[in-house]
Amino acid sequence: MFFLVLTSIVAVAFIIERGLALRWPKVIPPAIEEAMQQCHDPEDLARFRNICQARPSPLSRLLLIAMEHLGSAKAEASDAVQTQARHEVVLLERGLVILEIIVGIAPLLGLVGTLHGLITLFGDLARAGLNDNTVVAKGIAIALNTTLAGLLIAIPSLIAWSYYNKKVENLAVELERMLDEFLRRIYKKKRVKA
Repeated sequence: MFFLVLTSIVAVAFIIERGLALRWPKVIPPAIEEAMQQCHDPEDLARFRNICQARPSPLSRLLLIAMEHLGSAKAEASDAVQTQARHEVVLLERGLVILEIIVGIAPLLGLVGTLHGLITLFGDLARAGLNDNTVVAKGIAIALNTTLAGLLIAIPSLIAWSYYNKKVENLAVELERMLDEFLRRIYKKKRVKA
């Protein structure tokens, strides 16, 4: 039971931490999104860069990389942004592997408890005999409690892991869409002026 309690504490901590870290406004701040929509010309980039530096987020870090590479070809800027985007996705996925491990080990720890309960049951039966029902009830209770605890830890962890994985995927797609739109707009304006 000690390991199950420890596993549940770790699971709750990571579920809360990822819930706070993966909030939409934290990853894609509305102020950055709004400033990006208002950035139409290469002349607007200095003001926009200041806004991105003032509000660190995955979106602002990606936009700063894009602005750093605007002097090069569009393909090179896109490659630099994609490299940084992979890094940002890894940061967004941080902690999800712990939840995935908990999903796998919590039922196994419950199974270990079940086996411990059954071993205790048969050991006590050998000493007390079949006439003492409290011995049987105690062993079965240990087995069922640990199995239940393992499942009660694994099920919410699985739900959180699945939800957060999908959320990271959705955020990554939205970041990609926004950055592609930004690069197209800026490079289009650069071509028109050239």
